[in-house]
Amino acid sequence: MYKNQTCTGQDSMPYLSCLIHIFEEWFGVEQLEDYLNFANYLLWVFTPLILLILPYFTIFLLYLTIIFLHIYKRKNVLKEAYSHNLWDGARKTVATLWDGHAAVWHGYEVHGMEKIPEGPALIIFYHGAIPIDFYYFMAKIFIQKGRTCRVVADHFVFKIPGFSLLLDVFCALHGPREKCVEILRSGHLLAISPGGVREALISDETYNIIWGNRKGFAQVAIDAEVPIIPMFTQNIREGFRSLGGTRLFRWLYEKFRYPFAPIYGGFPVKFRTYLGDPIPYDPKLTAEELAEKTKNAVQALIDKHQRIPGNIMSALLERFHKSQNSH
Repeated sequence: MYKNQTCTGQDSMPYLSCLIHIFEEWFGVEQLEDYLNFANYLLWVFTPLILLILPYFTIFLLYLTIIFLHIYKRKNVLKEAYSHNLWDGARKTVATLWDGHAAVWHGYEVHGMEKIPEGPALIIFYHGAIPIDFYYFMAKIFIQKGRTCRVVADHFVFKIPGFSLLLDVFCALHGPREKCVEILRSGHLLAISPGGVREALISDETYNIIWGNRKGFAQVAIDAEVPIIPMFTQNIREGFRSLGGTRLFRWLYEKFRYPFAPIYGGFPVKFRTYLGDPIPYDPKLTAEELAEKTKNAVQALIDKHQRIPGNIMSALLERFHKSQNSH
């Protein structure tokens, strides 16, 4: 079509076609435009598959962890009678694997680890579509401080096939409030996301906090007389997105209390977890006042460290740019 045209002059071909023609001459290939069109077609076909598969790679890693724990349990069953720390080796191995994945895929960082006291504390965090940032945080705190951070999980998690051993080894619990107070009074760290699954599904790139009128976590901190540490992970919504905010999936969750909404993503964006200043125990504060104070502290972390609305491409470009600068 453009055989008799040149890249300059009156009888010139379009700029893009001219550029393709130059590349054809450089690389010694013909019909480069056809190859590019085919590559674009493949990208169009496979992009939805990649976006849907990547989130479930996280589920695959969780089940891989569970398989390892089962193998570890059977290998060390005879040592159980002689050791009170049967699972320490498994926790350290799993923490190392997850910490490695966090570093390679997300360049994961934790800022403010020094704010975690030697004694008990209640960590309150914003819940992403998939709380993979909290898995990374658990791994990091176990490696750096040798402590297991207990976590309150939604009831549906305990019904997922095969998850019971994983939840038991990493000290997840469903409650009740008295059990949470007992754990804190025993000197442990405990993490709660007041927004839970509803926040995971319904919140979006605007990072709106969805706690409703929940204040049970504040009462736990008051009863245990421990400080609250707010926590937020930058770009967690750019890593994974949920369609739970649509009318259908929101109705399904409210009706059945199960997260039926599809999740997509798994993008290698930069994750930074920020720990805010501890909110000390104050016997003068009511549960309502402490809950509001904590919510404001988490919101302050979002306002300070997160671009609103979040943008996947910008987060990817930021990660790539900083990786290039580090080299």
